[in-house]
Amino acid sequence: MNRLKVHQRDTIISLWKGGWSARRIARELGHDRGAVNAYIREEAAPKPATPSTGTGEAMGSVADSKPATPSPGNEPAVDSKPATPSTGEEAAVTTAAEAIRTNVSLCVAWKEQIQAGLEQGLTARRIHEDLVREHQFAGGYASVKRYVRRLAEEAPVPFRRMEFAAGEQVQIDFGAGPWIIDENGRRRRSHVFRAVLCCSRKSYSEATFDQKTETFLRCLENAYRHFGGVPVTTAPDNLKAAVLHPDWYDPELNPKLASFARHYGTVILPTRPMTPRHKGRVERGIDYVKTALKGRIFRSLAALNLFLADWENNVADKRVHGTTRRHVSAHFLEVEKPALKPLPLDLFASFTEGKRCVHLDGHVEYEKAYYSVPPEYTRQEVWVRGESKLVRIYSLKMEPIVVHPRAEPGKTSTADAHIHPLKRRLADHGTGYLLNRCQQIGSSAGAWAAAVQQHRPIESIRVMQGLLSLGRKVLHPDLDRAAGKALQRAGWTLGDLRRALAEPANVVQVDFLEAHPLIREMSAYRIPFPS
Repeated sequence: MNRLKVHQRDTIISLWKGGWSARRIARELGHDRGAVNAYIREEAAPKPATPSTGTGEAMGSVADSKPATPSPGNEPAVDSKPATPSTGEEAAVTTAAEAIRTNVSLCVAWKEQIQAGLEQGLTARRIHEDLVREHQFAGGYASVKRYVRRLAEEAPVPFRRMEFAAGEQVQIDFGAGPWIIDENGRRRRSHVFRAVLCCSRKSYSEATFDQKTETFLRCLENAYRHFGGVPVTTAPDNLKAAVLHPDWYDPELNPKLASFARHYGTVILPTRPMTPRHKGRVERGIDYVKTALKGRIFRSLAALNLFLADWENNVADKRVHGTTRRHVSAHFLEVEKPALKPLPLDLFASFTEGKRCVHLDGHVEYEKAYYSVPPEYTRQEVWVRGESKLVRIYSLKMEPIVVHPRAEPGKTSTADAHIHPLKRRLADHGTGYLLNRCQQIGSSAGAWAAAVQQHRPIESIRVMQGLLSLGRKVLHPDLDRAAGKALQRAGWTLGDLRRALAEPANVVQVDFLEAHPLIREMSAYRIPFPS
């Protein structure tokens, strides 16, 4: 035995007297467990004189540990697993010293209290605390924990058998598929999707390269089409493609899966996390298909799916199931298929979706195109769903906000109702609206605006906005009179309008005539030039 220093030995003995097991002492201090056991044996060995008070009571749960290799002197190892005690020993063992001599757990004397605590749903930690406080229990927590585990193994609570009516539920799951080795020798791992109807055990299998949401939904849709109907409930595992946040009472489903369930009229009921027995039909079904695929080599995913389809029709469907004692195919056709809900007329629309943040300009980006939302959603997160021809935008509670036709990358789709009133311009209303507003100033103003639009089609929008701006500063009769002057002078700029507006109102407008009986022709005024 390796001799340790005095302070190390004292530490071991102190921890042991404090209720620590030899295994725990060796693990925490980094010493060899055999050396720790040897020091504990030396301390626990009976002395020639009367043993000091409290020696037996300080012995923790040493006697309740796993067996170790006997020492060369055939001395029993202190860190050993207790043997089954005889009837008379159960009531007699109450101290650590007696436990060492009889190789019996200290918890045996408190079996009734421990079982009572378990019936109340208490943990091993709480039971140990109650024993120490109420009964001065000398053992450690590890001793109680091992004894509780042993009681559970002796009398396990049977699981309740889950039975399902015809058409009530289908269980679905992914399992590891075989390697796909192509002609170049490259290997790629496959996954096998499997759906099993719980009543007849009719099943569907499909191989994939991933477990993405779209892949998962297409496999499930193919399973419904293969069955020719839809069950009342669908029980998937808590994979990310189906469940965003697992919760036995109210799980948060993937929004795409929720839409899929509404389309097919089924209810998604994920199983309890970390409880595979809740979908035992498909768990056993995964093992069944793995047995069929074991040792086989496939060169492509298509070849694997062809094999699975043939195996389902000619092997899985024709077997006599061990529980139902009936041919799977016959049981399905006679009992379960008539109970399935009818399929919808069309397939579930293929789309991609995800969260997006509304930009400061009131638009969200989806596949390099931009779509408007109402102003109140600025800087908020929304859920965007892109279909083949439409883009649907929802709130995070999946409440519809707006639907846009799908735009090309780099383009923008803006609904007129989504423009904030403070950011709405006159030009947004169009030329007809501006002409109507100008006509409300006066007939001359309307005629002048129409003439400007005819002579200056591109600039006319801004010119008409300038006319309406003047209408907020000048009386409409004065502005209409100035517009009439500008119209007579063929002045199509705002400068011409402002100059006409600046003229006094009593100035008589002189109209020069081009023809009159008193006016001679220009040819009469020809002046001969000298040669």
